[in-house]
Amino acid sequence: MDLKEEYKLRRIVHELKNKRGRHTELVSVYIPSGFNINHVMSQLSDEQGTASNIKSKANRKNVVDALERIIQHLRLFKQTPENGFAVFCGNVSEREGVQDLKLWSVEPFEPIHVRIYRCDQVFVTQPLEELVVPKDIYALIAIDNKDATIATLRGDRYNIVKKLSSGYHGKHRAGGQSQRRFERIVLEQSHDFKMRVGDAATRAFLDNLKNLRGIVIGGPAGTKDDFVEGDFLHHELKKKIISVQDITYTDESGIRELIGKSHEVLSNVQMVRQKGIMQRFMKELVHDGNIIYGDDTEKALDAGAAEVLLLSENLDDETIDNLYDKAKTMNTKVEIVPDSFEEGFQLWNTFGGRAALLRFKI
Repeated sequence: MDLKEEYKLRRIVHELKNKRGRHTELVSVYIPSGFNINHVMSQLSDEQGTASNIKSKANRKNVVDALERIIQHLRLFKQTPENGFAVFCGNVSEREGVQDLKLWSVEPFEPIHVRIYRCDQVFVTQPLEELVVPKDIYALIAIDNKDATIATLRGDRYNIVKKLSSGYHGKHRAGGQSQRRFERIVLEQSHDFKMRVGDAATRAFLDNLKNLRGIVIGGPAGTKDDFVEGDFLHHELKKKIISVQDITYTDESGIRELIGKSHEVLSNVQMVRQKGIMQRFMKELVHDGNIIYGDDTEKALDAGAAEVLLLSENLDDETIDNLYDKAKTMNTKVEIVPDSFEEGFQLWNTFGGRAALLRFKI
């Protein structure tokens, strides 16, 4: 898979997901690999006739016009492209009564196997999302006696799946309780909480075991070790544990800490790899090392000095295309970095979205 193609498809998907129709006027058409494109045009012509029965005059016009625009676009093709393709069209105007009909056509880098025609208030993007979302998943569990956070790490993003709280009250206890009885209650609370966390992890991950590449668990020494060694996780999930780390927090900041401390076992994950490269860039910056950023980055590419080119995905397509293609001719590695984590945010906001680690200083 070409990095630039993946980035562009991800950007189109993001754009499509943010479009909303006032009525069911956004049309999505998926044509699978090998399917007869003339059959699709015939179906869409029939749908135009059906759409003429829509009661709302504005909605009727928007749907009929979108279908016509798609049919005209399909006529540009003699046959369905090798991997199939998807076409999206609809009125995306934010002003009532004003038509702004736009069309997107996508030829994916992997085959499409679904055939879809749908009119809705949103575009159907799931089949394309499945192409750009990495299938490999890592599970993250941050746990102490009071709180736990369960998350997934996939590609360049982590996602919080579940937050749990135990209601544990520490050393406070009602007057008159014996110390032994109180300790027993605390142990029962702790055990029950770990069982709840284990059950939540089972519900979150067991059904997708084939794509689960590993589980990383963190927390204070005693709690996390008890959780790992006890019978709280499903036995199939316990086999997937690849790292156990001491961390300070168990909220979302604890998940970020857990990712950072497990960088060795997570080195193949896009976010972790890109964080590592950006951290290397920052160290070189502090010591006036072999790095460059901003407008001077292209000069380094032209001189063949760039070892790794870092581009923010917030840059416009033309800039990314130009610098990416130039880097490839110079045998320079390229990373297109989102701003969804701290280092990616810094690349965009502090360094103008362009930076490079250099082979030699210029």
